[in-house]
Order: sequence, then structure tokens, then C-alpha cells
Amino acid sequence: MKVISYGGGVQSTALLVLAAQGRIDYSTFLFANVGDDSEHPATLTYIREIATPFAARAGIDLHQLRRTRRDGTTETLLERLNRPDTRSIPIPVRMANGAPGRRSCTADFKIKVVGRWLREHGATTTEPATVGIGISVDEIHRANRRRSEPHEQVEYPLLDLRLRRDDCEQIIEAAGIPVPPKSSCFFCPFRTVGAWHQQRREDPDLFARSIELEQTVNRRRAALGRDPVYLTRYGRPLSEAIPAQQRAAEDETEYAECDSGWCMT
Repeated sequence: MKVISYGGGVQSTALLVLAAQGRIDYSTFLFANVGDDSEHPATLTYIREIATPFAARAGIDLHQLRRTRRDGTTETLLERLNRPDTRSIPIPVRMANGAPGRRSCTADFKIKVVGRWLREHGATTTEPATVGIGISVDEIHRANRRRSEPHEQVEYPLLDLRLRRDDCEQIIEAAGIPVPPKSSCFFCPFRTVGAWHQQRREDPDLFARSIELEQTVNRRRAALGRDPVYLTRYGRPLSEAIPAQQRAAEDETEYAECDSGWCMT
């Protein structure tokens, strides 16, 4: 069994094009959707309107997976964050000093969701599935931090082909489809400063929802006697950290990451 963990971003969409062209041997792509209320709407739109029809025309199976509870109901990341009884925060919120906290979002809503599908379709520790991850040469350090689960063997097709992100964009454009936006949850604390400013300018409703989430998390932490946390590295509320007018020389190049190869690809 060979699958690609598809994130809806540039690198994994380049893998989709390469598979359609027969340049890599993968015919199944798995998109672990953390929730229609959590994924960035632009990513969901791209997958629905561009990636899914493209895959279908190429005879590639693109499956959309969701986290399912034992009772069969689904759970989104935003729902978990807003649960009144949630004591730990699954996303990498920033501490007062700007450092990211521990997170479980990638493991719970991406890796485990894909892993469950693989096991249900025959992957075992003795016969693991091959899982292709969309990490390009310019992000090779992320591959070094990506551990394999017992039922999978991880491959990096873009590294094998020595392709960089710019190459991926060119591959997508040459296939006649638009280059996708960077994929992430719209409230992810690993978003760059520039991405936050863009959200405030272009998606004020999403920015307001991000502010509301940060406030909800901190109300719950205050009730537990804990210090506040933030969605940016600036150690202050999002509405103050990202002013309406972007400052000159704002840091637009801050590296945004998520757990090696599962998000932002």
C-alpha cells in the first residue's frame, strides 16, 4: 500500500501532479481534514474545486478523512479547543516569552487519522504502508524530525527528485492548475507575522474568530490560575500584536512550521 499524506499546499499538490504524470508511483492521496471550521477556507476551496477534480481526471483516489470518536461522531480541532472541560491546549500556543507550547493537534488530527485509515485498509507492523510526505529540499530539516509510526514507512519523493518549493510551483503551473495557498489552520500559532497581517487585512472575519479563540483559551486558563498564552510570539493579545496598520520592516520571513511534513505542505 502506497499513499501520499496530502495537505493541500504547494509541495503535496506537486506530488499530486507528479503522480498524475506517472513520475512517482502513488495512486492514493489522503487529506486529513481537521475540520471545516478549522482548516483555512482557501485550502478547503482549493481541494474541493481544483485538487479533487484534477485527481479524478488522472484516476487518482483523493480521500478526505476526519477524526472520528469511538461513538462514530466526528470531532474538529476548533470544537476541542472550545470544549469547556479541555484543560490542555492541543495547538502550539505561544508562552509569554514567545516560545511555542507543546501540541497534540498534528498527532491527533493528522497522523492518527491517517494511521487509522491505513490500518483499516490492511497496514500492519509487519506489512507497513508506504507514506509519502511532501517535504522539499529547502525544508529537508523537517524530514529529520519526522518519525515513522509502526504501521508505516515514510518516503520523501520530493527529496528523491531533488525538488525545491520553487520547482513545485513550476510543476503545478505547467500542469495548468493554480498554485495553492499555504495550508494551515486559520488560527495556527505557527503562522508568520506577515500571514497574520494578511488575515487581518483580507479576512477580517477570520481574524475576529482568531481573536475570539485566543480570548476563550485565556478565560479558561485564568479560571485554572494559569498564565495567559497567545497566538503570536509577541506576548500580547492578537488584536494588539497585529495592528491594523502594518509597521515598516515587519518580519515577513519568519519560518512557519508544523510537525514535520503533515501540516503546511
